Amino acid sequence: MVIWITGGAKSGKSRFAEEYAGHLADMGIYVATTQQNRENDEEMRLKIAKHQEQRAAAGFAWTTAEVPYHLSDWLLNYKAKVERTETSPPPVVLVDCLTMWLSNWLLKFDFAGDDTEPQLDRKITELVDVIREYPYPLLLVSNEVGDGIVPEYPLGRQFRDAAGRMNQRIAAVSEQAFLVTAGIPVDLKKLAFRWD
Repeated sequence: MVIWITGGAKSGKSRFAEEYAGHLADMGIYVATTQQNRENDEEMRLKIAKHQEQRAAAGFAWTTAEVPYHLSDWLLNYKAKVERTETSPPPVVLVDCLTMWLSNWLLKFDFAGDDTEPQLDRKITELVDVIREYPYPLLLVSNEVGDGIVPEYPLGRQFRDAAGRMNQRIAAVSEQAFLVTAGIPVDLKKLAFRWD
């Protein structure tokens, strides 16, 4: 069961994802996509520490995996591990967050001088293909970045557009999709307009 959760900065989406995880399993794997070198940024270090404290205080058993780039591979390997060990029920996996993962790739491709947009779209397609076939509880947190002002710089606009494409594709293959605003989750698929 794949559950996609989006919202703006500080909307409560991570907290909702963690609470939802507690309803799906007795333990979980928290897949953090922040790069280690970002911890040198004092603001990011404090944010990571606060998230870790909040998870510990919640009383839910989390194991953390740091996966800044190869998320598709990690999910495939984890799926194979669950199937080998026949863990039943398997721990829920919570990925926080997809936009950080996308940002990591964007900067990597941009710094390498690669043709960034097709490269990003390939990474998104690879992830969507894995998610579509993922049979275990999986929560995916992603930022909604298209509701704000138009970024002033080309790299910012490229990120916003790529995040929008990624969010659309992942929401489409998810069984549930939530928008969290001011701490209130809304079930988007239940409210979605249907042409039929």
